[in-house]
Amino acid sequence: MTSTSSSPLALAAAWALLTLLHLAPAAVAVRPSLLFTLYGVAPAGELGVMLRHRGVLFAALVVLGGLAVFDTGARRAASLAFAVSMLGFLALYVAAGAPEGALRRVAWADLAALPLLAYALVKAWA
Repeated sequence: MTSTSSSPLALAAAWALLTLLHLAPAAVAVRPSLLFTLYGVAPAGELGVMLRHRGVLFAALVVLGGLAVFDTGARRAASLAFAVSMLGFLALYVAAGAPEGALRRVAWADLAALPLLAYALVKAWA
């Protein structure tokens, strides 16, 4: 192995970590009480339904990310989906004035995971 090559295990671990990051928001789909824990939002009403649907979409990311851990053929699609999710949220967060509170925690988590995303993207498209 050369110094410029990467370990398949390291790449799988990056995908596993990216997937784990999205697990809590996905869990909102089946455990609405997490809406208040994660975001300070009551699970009732139209907003609760919309945020639970968002949880379903995060579940799709978790499934795709889990697939990317083991299936190299899924990594291009997964890298695009994760990039749209994470970079899209960060752009919206900044456009909203970088509010404090629960959204700031989400932004920090996404920012912290950007190196993993960049690694996954580069490897998926190399």
